[in-house]
Order: sequence, then C-alpha cells, then structure tokens
Amino acid sequence: MKVVIISGGHIEDNFALEWLQENKYELLIVADSGMEFLFRNQLVPDVIAGDFDSVRQEAYEHFVGEGMEDASCEGTWKKDKKTEILRLNPIKDDTDTEFVIREAIRRGATSITVLGGTGTRLDHVMGNVHLLGIGLGCNVEIELVDAHNRVRMISSELVLEREKQFGDFVSILPFAGDAKGVTLKGFKYPLDKAVVKSFSSLGISNEIVEDKAVVQVEEGVLLVIESRD
Repeated sequence: MKVVIISGGHIEDNFALEWLQENKYELLIVADSGMEFLFRNQLVPDVIAGDFDSVRQEAYEHFVGEGMEDASCEGTWKKDKKTEILRLNPIKDDTDTEFVIREAIRRGATSITVLGGTGTRLDHVMGNVHLLGIGLGCNVEIELVDAHNRVRMISSELVLEREKQFGDFVSILPFAGDAKGVTLKGFKYPLDKAVVKSFSSLGISNEIVEDKAVVQVEEGVLLVIESRD
C-alpha cells in the first residue's frame, strides 16, 4: 500500500499539489500542522494524527472541530467527515511524524512518501532523515521529498532510471558509520567496492550518465540524495 504523509515542515504548495496529482497513493495521513497545507488547498486526508500543539486554530477547527474529545492518551480517535482523528499525548518520546510513519507501517504500508519533512528547523530535518531507517528493518521504502530533493536510505541496492531521476545530481553519504563495498555503476564518477568513510564529502554531486544507474552497499547504510537547483 502506497502511503503519503504530510508533515508540518515547509511545503511549496504548487510542487506538492503536482506531486499528489501525478503519483498514485492509497492512504493520505497528516501529522499535526501538516493539515494547514490541506486546509489551504481544500483537500481531505484519511487520517490526522498529532498532539495539535503547532497547528493554527482555523485549520484545527476545520478538520478536528471544537467537539473533539479532550483526551491526552495516545489512540483516542473519532470519525469526522470521513477523516480519522488520532490525538496524541504531547508528553511523548517520539515526534508526530515518527508516530504516523510507524502507524502507516502498522496499517500495511509498503512504501511511504513524506512531504513537508524538511524546512528551516534543522533539528526536525535531521530527525526526519533518521526516521528513514525505520523502513530498513520493515522492508518499507520511505522517502523524504520536497521541491528540490528526494532523500532515501539504503542498505543493499537502489536502481535509478535516468529518465525518472528527481534532479540532475545524485549524492551518497554514509550513515551511522563507514559504508563498505560501495559500488556505483552508470555514474560519471563510478566506484567499485569502495569504502566510503564518515566525515567525508566524497559522494557529493555525482551524475547519472547511462540509462540506468545502480548504487550498491555491502555493509553499512547509505543516504541517497537526488537534488535539483
């Protein structure tokens, strides 16, 4: 099941609306203030989850309503205008975005796209990049997408088609330690079973030069970032 999550970071409306129109998905989940994007564009989500500490009142009342049960325990919900509301305890160890990612997987997600997962809060951006690793142990592909970047995390192999690539540049960065046995095929700067060390910019700004490009890692984890200016 393809799931789209709207998080509370920066969203360029035109890009996000075009992405939603061009990509098929089966479930739309909103994390807290991400509902402001849907409110602005008159879209209805399947699920809204959050502690509602950051969303503006107008959007909150539109989707949740003043009649929402004032409960603080995780999992309290009701059906309202075909939207399921999950109110979370504001005193918790995870972010709203982490909760909805895990909830999407619990509901059977096979792939997850997070829109609104980047922005000016670098701590939230870094935290959301870390959340990509949730999918590695569950065999669920999770990607962060904004108007300029698509970010994925891999521990084996990723195939990129030149015609479908997100931008002109592809960067690889080791995550949580050195990445070993890294092979890049179909790129301007190839690698063959190399060790890509932490604290290095070796993998920045590569380019695809063949119809298909392959990124492989035998040991460790890589971030694969497709970017466009």
